[in-house]
Amino acid sequence: MNSYVGKLTTLGGSVALASTRSRLAERFMIVGYVLAILLLDAFMLGAAFRLAYWIRFELRITISPEVVPSMEYYFELSMLLLLGCMLLFALTGLYNWHNLMGGTAEYSKVFNSCTIAFTLAVFATFVLRFFGISRGWLLTSWFVATLLVGTARFSMRRVVYALRERGFFLVPAVVVGLNGESAALAAELKRPRSGYRVMGLVGISGRGARDPVWLETDLDLPVLGTLEDLEQLVQEYGIRELVVSATALHRDELFELYERVNSVQGLELRLSTGLFELLTTGVQVRTAGAIPLIGLRKMRLDPVELVIKTAVEYTLTVAGLIVLSPFLALIAIGIKLDSPGPVIYRRRVLGIGGREFDAFKFRTMRIDSDRILAEHPELLAELQEQEKIKEDPRITRLGYWLRKFSLDELPQLFNVLLGQMSLVGPRMISPPEAERYGRNRYNLLTVRPGITGLWQVSGRSDLSYQERVRLDMYYIRNYSIWLDFHILFVKTVNAVLSGRGAY
Repeated sequence: MNSYVGKLTTLGGSVALASTRSRLAERFMIVGYVLAILLLDAFMLGAAFRLAYWIRFELRITISPEVVPSMEYYFELSMLLLLGCMLLFALTGLYNWHNLMGGTAEYSKVFNSCTIAFTLAVFATFVLRFFGISRGWLLTSWFVATLLVGTARFSMRRVVYALRERGFFLVPAVVVGLNGESAALAAELKRPRSGYRVMGLVGISGRGARDPVWLETDLDLPVLGTLEDLEQLVQEYGIRELVVSATALHRDELFELYERVNSVQGLELRLSTGLFELLTTGVQVRTAGAIPLIGLRKMRLDPVELVIKTAVEYTLTVAGLIVLSPFLALIAIGIKLDSPGPVIYRRRVLGIGGREFDAFKFRTMRIDSDRILAEHPELLAELQEQEKIKEDPRITRLGYWLRKFSLDELPQLFNVLLGQMSLVGPRMISPPEAERYGRNRYNLLTVRPGITGLWQVSGRSDLSYQERVRLDMYYIRNYSIWLDFHILFVKTVNAVLSGRGAY
């Protein structure tokens, strides 16, 4: 064990020096980004007010009585509303770095702040009789301002994600603990999108890597020391956050760590739940009396993401079925002419929350496939190991081409309409197969399975089973509507046309 830890431990001199030199540069970048967001908000709000003026008074798009416009009056009013919106942005934390990269909550705060500001303006028109505003201009300004500010912030976030891939905007951090959960946390936080630069791991005083899971994990991260070295490590490596593996510390050790962190300026403590396998669903914290309670959401997507994903998928699915209906009929006729048996094959699989349903596919196998497997035990062994057979004698002549270009999956569009599947998502699995996912199955069952997904467009059946599981977990943990669009309209088209890995 000591030799293993010694193997991982490095002098860290060059890393520490580089970290010290980059500390001020990183802080400068963060301040610069916040200032850029502030200026961008001001520009977008000003553009929204001017655009609303053009729509209302120059194009004269309105349903209300005609109002005589005054450019000077509306300019002054726009400046007042602009300052009001930006003050509300500041009060709701929209210029705080942690909130800027806080997911869809940022856009929700933008919407709420703009709504409050414009609601106050409407209220002012009722209370102050001399304060007159065109309702058409005000409503248009609210809509355009919310849209432009949200779009600008979304675009800036894409810039930060791209810069993180190049090593910028990453918070120096260490993972506290040397056990299986620590290894899983470190592996996930090493991904640039997480926003962390994991400098290494910190062990517990007097205890080493005692967990066999840790000993089998190659993270390529140094063990920097123990909790006694904490203040020195903060100085050397510029560490700003500690991510603590809750299962690696005893209760007394956690209290000791909390005391140490309180005495170190500029150091934040983040405590894992000890349920890393369920973290993808997100958590909700509420206080009962004086006790903070953590609740786990049963679904990975928040309400906003779910509404957008569902609306987009239903629209595309209905349009797809209308356009493809003649083609689907031709395939059905071809299946009936090619081999005896039903046109549709129903596969019993698990959906969100572990609920079972029948996934529809065009039949691509002979109806005596069970007999063929019984006569060839080596094929049965390959199927049990990989869930696929590369040279599968059970597949029909037409079935080969349907599988090659993934046309056998098209009936699953009806599963999407039934709310059982998504256009994009992790691969569907059967109830017996769930055991092979281990604890990862809890993540898998927090989202609907997809007709296409990350593993399907990354090599399909050429990938090992473990690689398919890894890609499914990556998709779930890094979900965004833009990742869906990229998989659906870029990756899927290339994968289908190439036919690579389809069997």
